[in-house]
Amino acid sequence: MSNNYAIILAAGKGTRMKSDLPKVLHKVAGITMLEHVKRAVDAVEPAKTVTIVGHKAELVQAVLEGSSECAFQSEQLGTGHAVMMAEPELAGLEGQTLVIAGDTPLITGESLKNLISFHVSHKNVATILTAQADDPFGYGRIIRNADGEVQKIVEQKDANDFEKQVREINTGTYLFDNKRLFEALKDINTDNAQGEYYLTDVIAIFRQAGEKVGAYVLRDFDESLGVNDRTALAKAEAVMRKRINEKHMVNGVTFINPEATYIDIDVEIGAEVVIEANVVLKGRTSIGERTVLTNGTRIRDSKIAADVVISNSDIEESIIDEGVTVGPYAHIRPDSLLKKGVHVGNFVEVKASTLGEGTKSGHLTYLGNATIGRNVNVGAGTITVNYDGKNKFKTRVGDNAFVGSNSTIIAPVTINDNALLAAGSVITKDIPKDAIGIGRSRQENKEGYATRFPFHPDKK
Repeated sequence: MSNNYAIILAAGKGTRMKSDLPKVLHKVAGITMLEHVKRAVDAVEPAKTVTIVGHKAELVQAVLEGSSECAFQSEQLGTGHAVMMAEPELAGLEGQTLVIAGDTPLITGESLKNLISFHVSHKNVATILTAQADDPFGYGRIIRNADGEVQKIVEQKDANDFEKQVREINTGTYLFDNKRLFEALKDINTDNAQGEYYLTDVIAIFRQAGEKVGAYVLRDFDESLGVNDRTALAKAEAVMRKRINEKHMVNGVTFINPEATYIDIDVEIGAEVVIEANVVLKGRTSIGERTVLTNGTRIRDSKIAADVVISNSDIEESIIDEGVTVGPYAHIRPDSLLKKGVHVGNFVEVKASTLGEGTKSGHLTYLGNATIGRNVNVGAGTITVNYDGKNKFKTRVGDNAFVGSNSTIIAPVTINDNALLAAGSVITKDIPKDAIGIGRSRQENKEGYATRFPFHPDKK
């Protein structure tokens, strides 16, 4: 079993976010910041992870879904105090403990693995994860001695002119010898301007005792970003989106304009897919090989097979089989299944319905709570009337049926195989196999009556 442990700090409210939601539960690329951090932490395979919760703890715990122990911090009295809350879970254990903030969604598992390797190989009692900043203003600076060991962390307000020139900054992520961490925490106090327990005071205690403190420098400064307000949240979203899109491009996906394409982190995309600008892929969506998604398409939590073309349409919680074409301007609502070779054209809405192989609905149609067979033609203007104000009812259309344009099908009703529904009909009864269903008034022509109306030439 691993002798790595982790503490995730997730108790804060995040006042600058100006939100009722705890800061760590704001989302970046489709999942919460806390979930991003937890995934990175999981990459180092900790024997135990303890998440420090406080503000709206029940919401934070719900996101974790039992994947972490939780320790409650009733008052937010600083980072050192937060780490103290984990002592009942971790005290006395041999190994090293990672301490990381839950608002650092860009950190990667690879960087945390490198941090641990560096810490162990250098036999440090503590290792600070640092980064080189182009503009270090506002950050705590890492001051090293001639041997490269960390002497101290100096905050911006306390730095002298020389220290202000240092570009290596403290990211707020640390690795400690677990036993020494909790021993040192007993020696820190609140004798400071904020009246809080600072975790950084532990570093000073180690140095005063002559113990070895090191620093591992991140390769990518972006990983150090802590999100404290909506501006930083937007920056994190942009960086994460760039990472995601580049990963897919490396795997053979074509982006016409990656800067204007929005893909959540859990989306899967096959090779040779073409994605135009302003496409949004959310949740646990998967896109099969050689599929084309044109400008403006939005897909959420759906499974799209290979060789599909979706043109400027919305798809939610549905399954689209191989060779289907959708759109433009179609809306596929939850619990729908479009089978192989289906065509759903412009201004067609499908909800909780199955369309069989080869079926076509080209224009201006609503198909709700319907099961439609193979090779059915659904004419323009067809409406399934599925709702009586309280209950939903199903429409069933058999294989090879033909539904004429401007038809209204009042469910529950079944149109059997090979039946023909005459254009303009209102259908309230089942149509047998091979039959024609007609539900409309007969046309009557009144000879000469048109001359009575103002539009007629004889009236002008």
